Formats: sequence, structure tokens, C-alpha cells
Amino acid sequence: MMTTQPQYTYESANEQDTSRLAEALAPMMTPGTVLALDGDLGAGKTTFSQALARALGVADVVNSPTFTIIKEYSGESLPFYHMDVYRITEEEADELGLDEYFYGDGVTVVEWASRIPDLLPEERLTIYIETTGLQERRFLLTPEGPVYRHWCETLKQNGVFI
Repeated sequence: MMTTQPQYTYESANEQDTSRLAEALAPMMTPGTVLALDGDLGAGKTTFSQALARALGVADVVNSPTFTIIKEYSGESLPFYHMDVYRITEEEADELGLDEYFYGDGVTVVEWASRIPDLLPEERLTIYIETTGLQERRFLLTPEGPVYRHWCETLKQNGVFI
């Protein structure tokens, strides 16, 4: 029997709202946190990743790892691993040893995560970003696993989601 995952919606009018979502999520993150990001080209995956890195205390400039695939940063309390798998196949990604990141000591954000569905951990927070206007975005968060469901329920109770 297949169960449907709950989905939570966050409306962002601008980059500041996107940063607020990242700032609300960051304190909940622990080693092994995985965020699977998807959305149209230019929807704001890297903008969200940058905001999350700032919220985690990453001092370095975080830019898209499109050509390097994986970039590692030091945060105040957790390492931040930023991946972009747009340009590689699932087979190529499998050769990168992603499990070391997914089950490691940091927070991993995977842009274009839907390109590597069989490699992602079962428990993760999937975030799809829709472009709804020039600056406006809709974030659809699907928690996969009890930890991520708890995060989303907490944020919903705190009025973060509509």
C-alpha cells in the first residue's frame, strides 16, 4: 500500500523571503541532513542554497557547483556540502561516493536531485521551487522520513507554511 507524503507550501515574494525559509530550517539541521532541490532553470535553487549556507554560518562565497559537481564549505557548527548533478548521469554520480556526504557529518544540498533518484537517501527533505512571478517563488516541501516530517510540522505550527 502506497502512502502519500504530506506536502507543505511556502510562498516567497523575494530573496529575503527565501532567506527566511532557509533561516527557519537551519537550526533544525544535524549531521546527515539531506535536502533534495529541484525546480525550473533559474527558479532559485542556488539562491536558496546560498541563504541556507549563510544561515549555517558559512563565511565563504557559495556559488553554483555546476561544473565542479560538489563543493565543500565549513559552517559554524556543521560542514555544508553543495552539489549540482545537472550535468551528470546517475551512473556518473554513483561513482562520486555520495553516500559519504549523505550519511556524513554535514548538511548536504543536492540541486537537480531528481536526476539521481536511486542514489538519494530514503529520508530527506525534498524541495521543489516553482517560479510564480518575476521574484515570486513557491516552495513545495515534501518531508521523507519522521525527522523531516517533524521539522515541517514544527514550521507549520510556527506559521511558516500556508
